[in-house]
Parts: sequence; C-alpha cells; structure tokens
Amino acid sequence: MEKLIIGNDEYRDKVRACWYGKNIGGTLGEKWETKRHTHAFTFYEPLPTNAAPNDDLDLQLIWLKMLEDKGVDPSLRTFAEYWDRYGAAYPWNEYGFFMRNYTRGLLPPVAGVFENYFIDEEGSPIRSEIWACIHPGDPQAAARMAWKDSSVDHAGGEGLYGEIFLAALEAAAFVEKDPLTLIRIGLNSIPLSSHLARCVREAMWCHAQGLTWGEARERLVQRFAHIQPCSAVINSGFIIVGWLYGKDFGDRLCKAVNCGYDTDCTAASLGSILGIIDGMEGIPEAWIKPIGGKIVLHKYTGDCNPPKTIDELTERTVALAKQATDPKESIGFGPKTALPSDLASRLFENRITTAYWRLDIHAGVENVGGKDLWLHYGGEPVLTPGVAREVWVTEDGERAPSAAVEMKAPAGWSCTAKGGGRFLLFSKGPVADRNLVTVSVGGQTASFTLLGPGEAKGFGAGDNVEKCPKCWARKEACICK
Repeated sequence: MEKLIIGNDEYRDKVRACWYGKNIGGTLGEKWETKRHTHAFTFYEPLPTNAAPNDDLDLQLIWLKMLEDKGVDPSLRTFAEYWDRYGAAYPWNEYGFFMRNYTRGLLPPVAGVFENYFIDEEGSPIRSEIWACIHPGDPQAAARMAWKDSSVDHAGGEGLYGEIFLAALEAAAFVEKDPLTLIRIGLNSIPLSSHLARCVREAMWCHAQGLTWGEARERLVQRFAHIQPCSAVINSGFIIVGWLYGKDFGDRLCKAVNCGYDTDCTAASLGSILGIIDGMEGIPEAWIKPIGGKIVLHKYTGDCNPPKTIDELTERTVALAKQATDPKESIGFGPKTALPSDLASRLFENRITTAYWRLDIHAGVENVGGKDLWLHYGGEPVLTPGVAREVWVTEDGERAPSAAVEMKAPAGWSCTAKGGGRFLLFSKGPVADRNLVTVSVGGQTASFTLLGPGEAKGFGAGDNVEKCPKCWARKEACICK
C-alpha cells in the first residue's frame, strides 16, 4: 500500500494552530455562552488579557495525562478512572450525571446514559481535537477514540455523534483542505438517522441554495433548536454556518458566535478546525496577541500535570502522535508530506467507525487482564423484585468469551446459567439499592453493579446534580477545602 507521509514540521505547525484556535474561539465566545439570541461581534468583546479558562480544553488535558500514563489506546475503564481522578468536581449537566452513576458503581457506557438527560449536549464534541491530533490523516482511528471518550458521559446520544463527527473531520483536515469534503468525511462517520447529521446537512443545503447566513441560522433554529442551548445538534449546525459563510479566520469565528447558543464551544471547535487546515499562518496575530500562549485552567480541573503553554501542549501532543502512528503501516511521519493517490477513498473509509455505532450502550465494561469484559444488562441496570432479568457477558462488546463464564450473584438471588455467557438473575426481593455480581472468565474476575428500585427512582429532566453552595462544584467533590 502506498504510504501517507505527513511532514514533521507541517504537522507540528498544524497542531500548534489547532490549540491556539481552540483557545481563541473559546475566549471569544465564553462571555456569551447559552444566550440564544443573535449577536453582531467582529472581534473579542470585551477585549481579554488572557485566554479564558474553559472545560473545552481542560478536559482534553486530563486525557493528555491519561495517554502519557497509560499509552495511546487506553481502555474505557481507564477513561472513567481518570475522569474520577481529575474531573470529578465538574457539576454541569452530563459531567455531573456520569459521576453520579460512577459513584453508584456503574461503569461506562451505561454510566454515561442512565438517568442522564444531557447525553445530546456539547460536553463531548468539545473534546475531539486530541484524537485528531494524535491520529492525523486517520479519521477512523480518531473516531474510535472519540467513541470511547464520549461514551463516558454521552453514550447513545447526539453528543457522542458530535464528537465522532468532529474527530473524523479534524483528523482528515491534516491532509485535506476543502471544507465540503471534510464535512462529508465527518458525516460519513455517524449515522444518517442522527439529528446532528441532519442539522449539518441542512446547514450545507442552506449555503448551497444561496441563503444568507442569517437566513440559514434562523432556518436551523426553527427546525433543530432545543430548550437546552448547549445541544450538540444545533451547535454543530452553527459551526458549519460560521465555516461556510465566513470570509476569513476571524469572520468565521464571529459568525459562529453570532448565531448564539453555546458560543464558546462552537467558536472553539471551529477555531481548531481552521487551525489544522491552515496552520499558524492562517491565524492573524491580532487574534493571538490579546490572549497570548498561556493555558489558563478552570478551577474544577484537578492537578493533572497540565501544560502551562500552548507550545508545551503542542510538543506533548506531537510525542503522543509519534507513539500512535509508529505501528501503522499506511501512515507515517517524514521530512515532507506525501499524499497517496487513493487518499480520498482512505479518508472516507468507515468500516471501523460503523462497528462502534452498533456496540451496546446498555452495558458496563471492565478491563481484566488486558481484555474488555462487557456485562450486558438488556436494558436499564436495575433488578426489579419478582422480575427475572437475562444478562450476558462478551469480550470487546461482540463475541462470547472463549473460556467458560461463571457468575456469582448476591445472597438471596438465583443465578441460572443459560450457556454462551448468558445468565438469568432473579430475586423475590427486597433488592438492595446497590448490588454486585461477579463474573469470572478464564481465571480473571470482574465485578459489576446492578441497582435496586430504591437507587433508581429517576431524576428530573434538565435538573442538575447537587452543587456546593460556596464553590459550586459537584457537592461530593467540593473544592472549598
């Protein structure tokens, strides 16, 4: 196979511009986040003196630490552990509900969806850049990591599709510049039926039909807006509006912000995309000067050995990309970029990506002996007294384990083996709030939680987890101390 070679200097420049674009866009939109009305900005307002602290970047710094500690292909369980270690204080929306589930004993992906109203939001699309940067020119690899990442707190939701869409698009942007081609590569990585894909296609249609950016914005709002201003669906459409209708770097970011809603996220994602495409020469100095190159952390981000500057973040990202790319036969780094003749076909390939769409979100994943063991709940992770529940175990979410599977249930429950890694659980009741079942495969053991009805009473849609009244962090991870 003809190898795709990515030039070292060009790659490093694009990574640097990606992170600068992230900080610029996030700072531009930060003051106006969640306001649904339109704006008329042409530059920062108010003029900043530093980059704004922003979870859009900070959560990726947690993943940076994880990748450096655990290697470039960590397990889903590892994602959860590092979030618990360094991101537990974040109280907002999907973040808080993942931690609520995780502290109750549930594991991703079910911990990212159970009683979580916010799975369609922007919390995971904003974390896409690190996967593109460590897998340049490889949309499928970037999308695969985006699935793992977003399954922590957006499993099965539009937010998951939003991160996969952006990660694939951004990975391709290291070797392809055309906006429409890049958008289609991203769309090819998510289901046709997703609302996010439909909103993005509508934005493209508006531009192709000659509608003004304002008309396009109103059309998207009328058809795709949500009561939650941080919905990934409408905000992904606004990224496309800013990109296609803007004249240059600054105008594109401002048009995205001027659409309203989750303004820091839309501008930060678009700033990253433009940075990858055009490198540092595509970012005017006027946009860099007010914020400089320092990274300013949000107060809820734990001490994850964060980089102090964009330059440090760039070098650490480059080192990880070398690790991720070295084993690949079809992609490598070299003195100069050399594109294979079948580049377009490679960038649009989605066989691996589509396989991840089909993975079961009604399951918990534990990594045992280097293998991912999945316990499939067959629905919500709850055992109701008097109702038998069939559960089953697989490796990597697909195949039955090669070794014999044993399951041990809590005292008072019956556990009947049905073959092929399937078991029938039953309890006359009462069922405790939190219960562990133990799975043994080939001498390796893992534990999974089933909740009882007392621990699964639901949660008001749109309500948030309880916060500390002083620091406003998630109450259980208060930072007042």
